[in-house]
Amino acid sequence: MPNRLQSARRLLSTTSYSSAALAARGLTRRSLARAVRDGTILRPRRNVYVASGTSPQMVRAARQGGRLDCVSLLAELGVFVQGDGRLHMQVSVGMSRIPPTAHDVRRHWRRTTVESRCLATSLVEALAQACRCQSPRDAIATLDSAWHLRLVDEHDLAAVFALLPRRYRRLRPLLDRRSESGPETILRLMLRGLGCSVELQVRIPGVGRVDFVVDGWLIVECDSRAHHEGWEAQKRDRRRDIAAASLGYTTIRPLAEDILYRREETLAVLKTVLQSRDTRAGARNSSSGTPQRRVAP
Repeated sequence: MPNRLQSARRLLSTTSYSSAALAARGLTRRSLARAVRDGTILRPRRNVYVASGTSPQMVRAARQGGRLDCVSLLAELGVFVQGDGRLHMQVSVGMSRIPPTAHDVRRHWRRTTVESRCLATSLVEALAQACRCQSPRDAIATLDSAWHLRLVDEHDLAAVFALLPRRYRRLRPLLDRRSESGPETILRLMLRGLGCSVELQVRIPGVGRVDFVVDGWLIVECDSRAHHEGWEAQKRDRRRDIAAASLGYTTIRPLAEDILYRREETLAVLKTVLQSRDTRAGARNSSSGTPQRRVAP
């Protein structure tokens, strides 16, 4: 089982304990008080105890009378989200004796299928809630990310959409687990919105695997700092671009941060590049034939 999946399951199964439950495990009242005092056990709320290594976000949610949920839980799992800087938490309907909602907290009042002592909602519930809290494009990117990371399968995705109103079903055909990052999903949706033919994760002989081949001639790579930082990475990228150019391709590398936070500018650049290809370039590519390539599995 992949380490990521193991980590996700551990996080999702994190629970709290009451003093009675701890007493049943042999912890006396004096020992419990000592453990809280020295930080071995945390008490976020009255009669709610958690281990000291518990996620700080989960502890915050428990202190507020809820469970980690939505984009906050997904971010803890390594899933792409467009968060709003607030702690998103699920609170059961009818919950009482909870503190006033802080400015950096978003409470989602609804029922949940998890046990009362769980500190997080289920992954399916969190994904469904995240679809409601994000734009359609960002929601698709989140679902793509969870699917690509193998945290969910098609059965789980069906369960997500079953929790959502019918209008969200139009998003389902747009999902593609081959997208390896949120920016890739956003860019893919931009390109298809422009009416382009888009191939994902294409392997080109002499070049290697590229993120997108658009309309058979334009290579688009989503560059992020994590994978393209440093001179060695830049040299590799430039050599790949030259190799692609020798085969008749044009390569552009929009930055991941621009795709996410300067979307209109990125879209305008894509339109300009796609419209600027002159007829001579088209004739040259046509006469030389389409370079051989293989779509990566």
